[in-house]
Amino acid sequence: MMIRPRRNRQNEVIRSMVRENFLSPAQLIAPLFVIEGKDQKIPIKSMPGYDRLSIDKLVTEAKELYSLGVKSVALFPAINDNLKTANARESYNSEGLNARAIRAVKEALPDMMVMGDIALDPYSSDGHDGLVDPKTGEILNDATLEVLALQAICEAKAGVDIVGPSDMMDGRVGFIRDALDREGFHNTMIMSYTAKYASGYYGPFRDALDSAPKKGDKKTYQMDPANGEEALREAALDEAEGADILMVKPGLPYLDIIYRLKQSFTLPIAAYNVSGEYAMVKAAAQNGWIDHDKVMMENLMCFRRAGADVILTYHAKEAARLLNN
Repeated sequence: MMIRPRRNRQNEVIRSMVRENFLSPAQLIAPLFVIEGKDQKIPIKSMPGYDRLSIDKLVTEAKELYSLGVKSVALFPAINDNLKTANARESYNSEGLNARAIRAVKEALPDMMVMGDIALDPYSSDGHDGLVDPKTGEILNDATLEVLALQAICEAKAGVDIVGPSDMMDGRVGFIRDALDREGFHNTMIMSYTAKYASGYYGPFRDALDSAPKKGDKKTYQMDPANGEEALREAALDEAEGADILMVKPGLPYLDIIYRLKQSFTLPIAAYNVSGEYAMVKAAAQNGWIDHDKVMMENLMCFRRAGADVILTYHAKEAARLLNN
């Protein structure tokens, strides 16, 4: 045989030399859940090894991540039920949990990139990402944009580096970009949840934030898992409206969407390795069915191979430790 592809696989030196994709802690963003209180570290039952953290513990965790080379975190506040209202006004409270958490991380680690979530479900008594018409149950797109803009400005004033609109309302990227620019936050980045699907993989996340819808579902605003071309249309709109990074969520079931966006757009592409994907790896490993570290690293490399420049993952800390070793 003249052609033997295995020659390029015969030892680690040559495999490393011809390897097409690489994974680095610098490409990872660690999502973190924050709660009120002090010295609080409350395990999330459906996410083994992950916790809700009070702000002091959040800062400690951010420092450890930074020391490992994970220099970006995404914050998700779990607020008290008595603060949740139909108009989600707590989402733009400058002294609320979210704003205080952003300030605390930036004060402790000025060079840490902090990403804030932009959506109403953690603050809404209805549990939806947008405002709900009390008579019809319709998710009100345009009225929601006004609140999302207030939330983005609140986070920017607190010091956030990146806002992540995860609501999937039409036109929200452009509306938020205009609002930020009017307030002088020209350098605040937007990582748009461009193709966020109405997925069954979000269950543990909703447990962590207690943010499941009280009625109905999110299928009128999150994307149909059957659709791929629609993701390209959403991406084109987000790019035109001023997004800096385009995200696909969930990650593993949508590697084809990550690839298609990477082939069609020049903006960086992010993948969200979501809570359900994390929980499946943990559960299978705890039962002895898979090698945890091998599967974790293989999954993360698959995102890179598909075209993801950035990966949001609950595995960030443990993956960084392996990569550093």
